[in-house]
Order: sequence, then C-alpha cells, then structure tokens
Amino acid sequence: MATEVAADALGEEWKGYVVRISGGNDKPGSPMKQGVLTNGRACLLLNKGHSCYRPRRTGERKHKSVRGCIVDANLSVLNLVIVEEGEKDILGLTDTTVPRRLGPKRTCRICKLFSLSKEHDVHPYVLRKPLNKEGKKPRTKAPKIQRLVTPCVLQHKHRCIALKKQRTKKNKEEATEYAKLLA
Repeated sequence: MATEVAADALGEEWKGYVVRISGGNDKPGSPMKQGVLTNGRACLLLNKGHSCYRPRRTGERKHKSVRGCIVDANLSVLNLVIVEEGEKDILGLTDTTVPRRLGPKRTCRICKLFSLSKEHDVHPYVLRKPLNKEGKKPRTKAPKIQRLVTPCVLQHKHRCIALKKQRTKKNKEEATEYAKLLA
C-alpha cells in the first residue's frame, strides 16, 4: 500500500500512467490495513480512530479480520489513485473534468480563493447554487459564511476582554483588603 507503480501492465491505454495503491479487499471482504506487514489475514483488536472499523458505542473495541498491506494474488479488489497522467485519456476516467459542486464556506478560504484582503466584504464572492424548478421563479442558494468578523462579533470580543479585566481588578482589590485584615 501507498507505493507508486507504473500502470503500463494494465493495458495499452494506460501507457505512461503512474498510480498509487490506496487499499483493497480480499475475496471474503477483509480490507487492507496500512501498517500490518503481511500478505495474509490478521485478527486485530480495533477501537475508535483505527481504519477498517467504526464503533457503534462509545469505548467499544472489536476483534476484526484485516488483510496486510502487501499486495498478492488473493486480492479481489485493488484501489488505485492516479498520480501521473499518461499520453492518452482513458474514457470515463480522465477525459472529463467534474467541477466542484460546492465552493468554500469559511471567510479566510473565500479570501484565499479570490485573493482578497481582510477588509474586503466576502458576501458578493460566495459561490451561489442555482435552483430552477418548473413553474417557479429561478433563485439561487448560498451557504452561511462561517468565521465572519462583524461589528457584533467584535463587540462581544471586547466585552469579554473588559469583563476579564474587571474580574482581575476586583480579585486584586479583594486580596489587598484580605491582606489588611490579616495584618
């Protein structure tokens, strides 16, 4: 797994292509797991955060059968990712480009995409999705912009800082009064 291989052996149309092995399954359906250095099957105790396992309850662990990360003839499915394109396009795979369905939602990512500064208003730059239903007026839909710095957000931030300063000042005064009582 994770090794880059020349795809010339797959056929004439794959000449010049380089692919990365990203995983696979064997005949009974055991998935390949990175880090298990064998070409056979191994039974591992897996918990939350491990690949090849999704816990159903919190803290649940389970023994699962996984395949090693070494490729051999017993694999029925091998997942590949194209790293380098060759001379010819492959029909249905590299001949068409699918546009991104959604644009960025976070303020800083919108600014990065359109090379805007922090002072710019990002509202006109949000990518809107057209909704065209028959018999209705065409309209567009846009996501809610996250991490947008508005006057309300700044006011809340300044208020929190002011309250924190008041608390520290009050605590210092109370500490000095208590020190006077003890002296």
